[in-house]
Amino acid sequence: MQLKRVVVTGLGALTPIGNTLDEYWEGLISGKSGAAPITYFDTEKFKTKFACELKDFNVLDFLDRKEARKLDRFTQYAIVASEEAIADANFDDSLDKYRVGVIWGAGIGGLETFQNEVLNFASGDGTPRFNPFFIPKMIADIAPGNISIRNGYMGPNYTTVSACASSANAIIDALNYIRLGHCDVIVTGGSEAAVTIAGVGGFNAMHALSTRNDDPQSASRPFDAERDGFVLGEGAGALILEEYEHAKARGAKIYAEVIGGGLSSDAYHMTAPHPEGIGVIKVMENCLRDAGIKPEDVDAINTHGTSTPLGDVAELKAISQVFGDHAKNININSTKSMTGHLLGAAGAIEAIASIMSIQKGIVPPTINHANVDSTIDPSLNLTLNKPQERDVKIAMSNTFGFGGHNACVVLKKYEE
Repeated sequence: MQLKRVVVTGLGALTPIGNTLDEYWEGLISGKSGAAPITYFDTEKFKTKFACELKDFNVLDFLDRKEARKLDRFTQYAIVASEEAIADANFDDSLDKYRVGVIWGAGIGGLETFQNEVLNFASGDGTPRFNPFFIPKMIADIAPGNISIRNGYMGPNYTTVSACASSANAIIDALNYIRLGHCDVIVTGGSEAAVTIAGVGGFNAMHALSTRNDDPQSASRPFDAERDGFVLGEGAGALILEEYEHAKARGAKIYAEVIGGGLSSDAYHMTAPHPEGIGVIKVMENCLRDAGIKPEDVDAINTHGTSTPLGDVAELKAISQVFGDHAKNININSTKSMTGHLLGAAGAIEAIASIMSIQKGIVPPTINHANVDSTIDPSLNLTLNKPQERDVKIAMSNTFGFGGHNACVVLKKYEE
């Protein structure tokens, strides 16, 4: 069977360093940190008092008050980012909506809704008075449901949940639905809104978050010897994946081609990566094989790079193993140094960063690096502190989740 080509024809971003695609890209290449003290709740009793929240975002600029009240923030973010991507794709009335799907990623879903409803119940008289929108606001699949309802898309519709790999999983599923001929277009990506009492408290209990409260802006420091955990972020990223001939026939703008996706499991530990990166090695090998390319074809890798002591080293070991001598020729970076970790939305916004690198010929930096880690191979180009110009023809984006879920996407410069 001849697989169909899949291209990207629309992008949307809502991130801690920019509320649109253009703002997000400007934030990336300028090395902007999205970390700041938390404003959503009182952090006096919390170990971590900062996060990468959205800035200057008001959902009422996009949705009316009545509609917004029915939606958890993670769904609000999904709608805003997807609407930007859909508008960017510039579809006309000839679009067959039965062949348009929505496959979305969310690691947690409506955490704030769940938290608030339970707190309200606990503070009452014990009578179960729950908001009638409690369940439909909370469930993780409601984001793609709402995107489809707003646009009348009647193709496949579901959410992928694989912790921090969720939206990369969604992109891979979307790729496969289209290249197998089941759909013409899929709206894909992911969203998360876990900067909440439960989110910060829970990750603090795991000792997963940075506690650099005296200097939040430099707290997310992948590959730095003094990294002490990730910085929690929020937001959404959306991509329009489209079958190539369908896109070409309507004269669509094409950002890049999605040429492969890989999946694997560490099968090792609930939260820690395998120290030798065995699962990460396998996911990148699977992705290269699926894309039909050789290791030396890859120009740039946006790593999972969360700024955790164990994860960063394991991933770089895996890259050295898979790419051998070519590893030193690759621009390796971690945009989480700027955005923080958007959990289920990470794969989407990082794939977008890779696509824009291909488009613009610039690799965003890994910011906040000040101290060399002696356990990291010094020959690797980690794109430290400054963006680097590069003709990026093929880019890889890595995303890994608690539970050992690994996902990898490969994107290519568009050619006729």
